[in-house]
Amino acid sequence: MTLKLDSSAPHLQNPTTYPGPFKDWGIIPTMIEGESRTSGLVLFKGPNGQSETGIWICTPGYWNCHVTSDEFCHFLLGRCTYTHERGEVNEILPATAGVSPQYWKGI
Repeated sequence: MTLKLDSSAPHLQNPTTYPGPFKDWGIIPTMIEGESRTSGLVLFKGPNGQSETGIWICTPGYWNCHVTSDEFCHFLLGRCTYTHERGEVNEILPATAGVSPQYWKGI
C-alpha cells in the first residue's frame, strides 16, 4: 500500500488495506436513528474547496441527507441504502460507483 499526497497526482494504492491514520470527523448531525461516526482521509482539495477527493468511512446508522454539491462515490466496502425524498431506492454494494447530484435529498 502506498500513499502519495505530495506528488502532482495524489493517490492511494490498495485503499481497502490502508491502515490510516484517518481523521475523526464526528457524528452525522442529521441522525434519525443510531449514531453514525465518520472519519477519513482527504487526498486532494481543489482551489476554494470546489472539489475534493479522499476516503470516507462511516459506521451504521440512519439519517437525513442533503447533498450540497455534486458528489461522486466509489464504494469499496460495506453497503448502504439511499432513499430519495420521492421514494426511489438505491441499494449500494461494494464495487458500486455513482453520482449524487447537487440538491439530492433523502435518507
